[in-house]
Amino acid sequence: MLPMGFWGWVVRILDEYGMWFVQGAGTTMLISITGTVIGFVIGLIVAVIRTIPESPQDSKIKRGVLGVVNFIMSAYVEIFRGTPMMVQAILVYYGLMEAYGIDLAPITAGILVVSINTGAYMAEIARGGIVSIDKGQFEAAHSIGMTHAQTMINVILPQAIRNILPATGNEFVINIKDTSVLNVITVSELFFMTKSVKGAIYRSFEPFFITCVIYFVLTFTVTRILRAIERKMDGPSSYVLGDPEAAGGRKRSAWLNFGGKNGTGKA
Repeated sequence: MLPMGFWGWVVRILDEYGMWFVQGAGTTMLISITGTVIGFVIGLIVAVIRTIPESPQDSKIKRGVLGVVNFIMSAYVEIFRGTPMMVQAILVYYGLMEAYGIDLAPITAGILVVSINTGAYMAEIARGGIVSIDKGQFEAAHSIGMTHAQTMINVILPQAIRNILPATGNEFVINIKDTSVLNVITVSELFFMTKSVKGAIYRSFEPFFITCVIYFVLTFTVTRILRAIERKMDGPSSYVLGDPEAAGGRKRSAWLNFGGKNGTGKA
């Protein structure tokens, strides 16, 4: 007997195919989390290298190497930002197989594509975060003998990472949704599993409605968690360095010991 009405179909689909949606959502989160983390690291590395300053005192070899590296990294950023992820996925999965005989598992190819694509976007985001730090901090770090790498690790990156955290969270949310394009290389993510449910029951509206709700829950939850992390990193709006009364008591005790009843002064 067929279900009655929209909600009847929703209940039946969840009852019979609920685990399909769970499996698809799990694969979606696995790819998006892994791809975002790896892409974040790639972006930071590219941004740090692209912000290495050039000095007239540098040798021609160093300037030449930096020029070549910057050109390669700029090309990487522009190519992967300027082409659709779906096309990248097809090129990586089918292209590597046909051209070089490299047979990647679909989920491995998906993680690779999302990581490289995210790295291209994060490179520009991280570079903007680094550039936003006051130049005086670079000069101060260099004046005490820090190298560019030491300055980045100890002074600049901790501040830049905090500044780019909202944009990083936005990339994470985008990756959760954009994993849907990986169905073209048969990755069993949420969209792929939804199409499988659709093919099993010959209905579209109810399965995709459920998928919309799942995507919204995932992105909404991630957004709230990231905002909580941002507030945690910001710390309290006001800081109390010590108890004023306790501090006053210590000052009074020190005064008594030095020049009061126990000292040479008058109490």
